[in-house]
Amino acid sequence: MGKQRDLSTGIVAQIQALRQQGLTQTKIAEQLGISQSSVCKALKKNCSKRTNCSGVRKPSARDNKQLRKIAVSNRFKSTSELTDLWNKQTGADVSRSTTYRRLRELGFKSRVPAVKPMLNKKQMEKRLKWAKEHSEWTAEDWQKVVFSDESRFCISFGDQGPRVWRRGGETYNHECVKRSVKFPQSVMVWGCMSARGVGKLCFLKKTVNAAVYQDILETFLIPTVEEQFGEEDFIFQQDLAPAHAAKSTKDWFTKKQLEVLAWPANSPDLNVIENLWAIVKRKIRDRKPTTLDQLKQNIATAWEAVSAETCDKLVKSMPRRLQAVIQAKGAATKY
Repeated sequence: MGKQRDLSTGIVAQIQALRQQGLTQTKIAEQLGISQSSVCKALKKNCSKRTNCSGVRKPSARDNKQLRKIAVSNRFKSTSELTDLWNKQTGADVSRSTTYRRLRELGFKSRVPAVKPMLNKKQMEKRLKWAKEHSEWTAEDWQKVVFSDESRFCISFGDQGPRVWRRGGETYNHECVKRSVKFPQSVMVWGCMSARGVGKLCFLKKTVNAAVYQDILETFLIPTVEEQFGEEDFIFQQDLAPAHAAKSTKDWFTKKQLEVLAWPANSPDLNVIENLWAIVKRKIRDRKPTTLDQLKQNIATAWEAVSAETCDKLVKSMPRRLQAVIQAKGAATKY
């Protein structure tokens, strides 16, 4: 077969026009009465003179910058939703896979969001002030503190929920975290710990009001501190739950001559027992309890297995936690 004759300028112009209208190479060839290879050749030849050889405009560097802004403003949108927003704002016509690829190139990765409580401006200011006031405390000072908290343990740990688009170092950014939710089929537990080890564990059978909370302290806290500290001084830590902050509870502490550490609201990242709860939950998740009785037994077993070395290591992290809060200007931290 001889060499294919070059298409005329007019035919090439028609090919380009039809391509811009969205016609495929096959349709263009049929309409103009030429071979598909000729159409392909004409389009490729034109590509050497232009950045974009297709009829659809590809995203530019400016469009990529717009995608970055869209991703930052819509952290919890799916790739498909981000694609629709990007096409709408830039006039481009890109696919979901292109959007995903460009997001990766921009440093974004789809991840399960970290869960942190909502902090308002006033709470962040108080957290920052508290961290600065206690920044001079040494590891030895924190070893005198008995940390306490309640935690919910679940039989069914549920799915992970929506994912979030974020870049390196943005794990705990305010707009990248998921808010805490409650789970069914669960049991609430109260516990305490110090650098010397874990304390007595209490499974809560009813709503904790001030009277119930004081009974928990009498039954589980007092024996713990007597065992761990004897006649030595210690400081008790608790959050600002209503039962904890009630006047009758404050009177109970006064009567017992117990020193209570002032505590900023919504600050689980400052309470080392939160990390201890996480350790216990990982252990019982592997055991996959199917009943509440099994769940309770697994919790108790995992709790008792926590070593004093683990507790001491957590308590020694307090100075770093304070510095993290100060650096974050009171916002949530990685802890």
